[in-house]
Amino acid sequence: MPARVEVPVDKYRGAVRQVTLGAGPDAGGTRKRVVVVGGETGLPFLGFEGSVPNPPVVGIEITAQPPEGWSEPLHEAWGDSVMADPAAWAAKAEQAGADLIFLSVQDTGQHQLSATEFAARVKAVLQATGLPLIVVGPGSAERDNELLVAVADAAKGERLALGRCEDKNYRTIVAAAMANGHLVVASSPIDVNLAKQLNILIRDMNLPLERVLMDPTTGALGYGLEYTYSVMERLRLAALQGDEMTQQPMICTIGQEAWRQKESRVGEGMPPEWGDWRRRAVLWEAVTATSLIHSGADIVILRHPQSVALVKQNVAELAAAYARRV
Repeated sequence: MPARVEVPVDKYRGAVRQVTLGAGPDAGGTRKRVVVVGGETGLPFLGFEGSVPNPPVVGIEITAQPPEGWSEPLHEAWGDSVMADPAAWAAKAEQAGADLIFLSVQDTGQHQLSATEFAARVKAVLQATGLPLIVVGPGSAERDNELLVAVADAAKGERLALGRCEDKNYRTIVAAAMANGHLVVASSPIDVNLAKQLNILIRDMNLPLERVLMDPTTGALGYGLEYTYSVMERLRLAALQGDEMTQQPMICTIGQEAWRQKESRVGEGMPPEWGDWRRRAVLWEAVTATSLIHSGADIVILRHPQSVALVKQNVAELAAAYARRV
């Protein structure tokens, strides 16, 4: 008879905070579904070490204007007419299996949306879908403040997640979230100490940490994935070991990174060994997402519906295996 091997088991004293996205009618909002993330007391899917009460969720990114620079397979998947209407796009994303909607806005076109226009499009998306909504600005502190303050007021009580909340603009976005019952997405360059420091600054403004998601910044497969994985794993281990300033659920905007790489964007002139372009692009996004889920991501934001299906299948299989161990 082979010798029995005892697997070493780590036990942790800390836990990831639970954060609820979206508010239903009983909480002053209109969402037909809310999403709860976090709550882990062990590393992802290691059921023998701790509990994972809320498996990772998948959001789909849509844009407030027709997106510029998106890869051809994405246009084929959604259709240009849908991508020109964020409300229709949100409804189709819900049908494609999204757990939540991630609405972004670009400032690269000739027409920049005003705060009033952007807020109106957010309200249209809220009417088109019953899912929770994450809303992010174009990435400029001044413009983010302008747009997100208007959105926070227009969607008061819906418990949106507003981002990206950075060290340059966190005061304005946190104040808007506090006044209107929303969450914030705390975004920092991929570094443990910078992520902690931003969480401390947000807490010092008296926003409950149960209303904070942590975006540690994401690298795609082949473009910094290993470093991203390492930093996220260190953040999660610190959280489980009791560091309160790292105990926020983590969100990763996978689609933005994976689809801007040449492997996903370029279909011609590539070595034949790279295989079919469309299949390769979907797998580039899905592999990036599943890898970072293993490092502790609670929310992954994707762009292609096939990637969504692959990642959700993988999460379901891991969750089932976890359930068999507890």
